[in-house]
Amino acid sequence: MSAIIQTSDLRFSYPAAEGVTPVVLDGVSLSIEEGSFVAVLGHNGCGKSTLAKHMNAILLPSGGTVYVDGIDTADDSRLLDIRRAVGMVFQNPDNQIVANVVEEDVAFAPENLGVPPAEIRQRVDDALKAVNMYDHREHAPHLLSGGQKQRVAIAGVIAMRPRCIVLDEPTAMLDPIGRKDVLRTIKELNRTRGVTVVLITHHMDEAAQADRLIVMAKGRVVADGAPKAVFSRVEELRKVGLTVPQTTQLLWELRQAGYDVPLDALSDEECAQALYSLLMKNPPVTA
Repeated sequence: MSAIIQTSDLRFSYPAAEGVTPVVLDGVSLSIEEGSFVAVLGHNGCGKSTLAKHMNAILLPSGGTVYVDGIDTADDSRLLDIRRAVGMVFQNPDNQIVANVVEEDVAFAPENLGVPPAEIRQRVDDALKAVNMYDHREHAPHLLSGGQKQRVAIAGVIAMRPRCIVLDEPTAMLDPIGRKDVLRTIKELNRTRGVTVVLITHHMDEAAQADRLIVMAKGRVVADGAPKAVFSRVEELRKVGLTVPQTTQLLWELRQAGYDVPLDALSDEECAQALYSLLMKNPPVTA
């Protein structure tokens, strides 16, 4: 597969009033393959949201380069092409919803792109169906739940027909039900429509559902690979202030106690099977 986003030695610092410019991104080199589902994990201040904003030229590098679909983001003349290729969804949907009716909000971006009215109608319907919000198309966005608002915001991006969607902490303000609904929507877009997904998160359970996991700390990439492989590196992740999913933590503690269990049994079902196998090998002693 070809890369939809590439960064090479990406460096970035925000301007500071006192003249001190702390480095936020420090030599990040990544390649995001088209059609993939990638999660970027890290604690607050690690640079993951700043990285996300470089992926559709909201921010431009202080050093190094970022290419979107082969286009250098520093090329002002191609900004529209970049943002057609990569759409952004942020953590607060209220900041992205601009209309008083759901379907009008979803139509906003295509209208600004000059899409013909008949095609806009089709795009809006398709986008709302994709996020399971078609039945709410005539509702007022402010009356929706947080999870529903976020799905409308995602629909607004889908209507632009981007090849990649970057979601920056999209579930941070949601309750567990809303988080589950939004994550299900993201996965469905990736698997059924082939949309490249880059999910910025600090939730371990969300990161575990991606195909690839990138871990950041202090503006650098410190781990990159399949979630099972990355989360197996328990002690390395602890050194950068991160925990691991509860399943991995339980199995790691069992291994520390001398039991032979796999660390890559990441899901609840896989962990339960590993524990069952352990019990079969070491049945409890009864009086």
